[in-house]
Amino acid sequence: MSTRKLTIIGMLGGISAILGLTPLGFIPIGPANATIMHIPVIIGAIIEGPIVGALVGLIFGIFSIIRAITAPTVLSPLFYNPLVSILPRVLIGITAYYSYILFKKLGKKPSRILLGIMWIGTFTYLLYDLYNNLINVDNIFTISIMFKFILILITGLVGYFLYKKFKENAVEIIISSTVGTLTNTLGVLFMIYILYGERFVKLTGGDTEYVGKAILALGVANGIPEVIVAMIIVSGVIIGLKKKA
Repeated sequence: MSTRKLTIIGMLGGISAILGLTPLGFIPIGPANATIMHIPVIIGAIIEGPIVGALVGLIFGIFSIIRAITAPTVLSPLFYNPLVSILPRVLIGITAYYSYILFKKLGKKPSRILLGIMWIGTFTYLLYDLYNNLINVDNIFTISIMFKFILILITGLVGYFLYKKFKENAVEIIISSTVGTLTNTLGVLFMIYILYGERFVKLTGGDTEYVGKAILALGVANGIPEVIVAMIIVSGVIIGLKKKA
């Protein structure tokens, strides 16, 4: 492995460590923490390949275990297992890199079409979920409904912003950021589902009959903010690095 790659692993791994040891890397949402610690992993994968991305992801996973021990939430015991805390984080670098290469080869038009479908699908799901909540409650000014309304607004605004700013330059980067982020969010939640499904629901105070729905709800609440933040930061960083190169 070249000196350049080792340097980038050290630098991005250090950023992940700082994010993992401080509140900077986490966004508290209910019983869990959404994270931005996956962003250095995606950047490393895009600029230096899957091995660098996977190794930065390994550092991310190790520090997520440390975070679970030193700053616990009700779900922290689940993250002591490396299959939950490390494996999905290593895979981020692999999926982010190969999705970037794939959509770069496909070209801008197919990539823009797929990105549009993904965004419309997300926006439609959020609207449908909000509608279902509105017709089943007497008071629409609950924290849950207000959070979903704000999430819809932010999703729409960020989608418009990214289209206007990066529509010709960073489609494959945006898609790669999305794939890498979802690898993290869905990978972690999938491992929790198959290893600790009922325990997860008990820890969050839910009904054990609705394990899948509870995990899906957490995935939406965490995943969409994580995707939005990753799109903005990764696109900006990669484009900036390309301009300097």
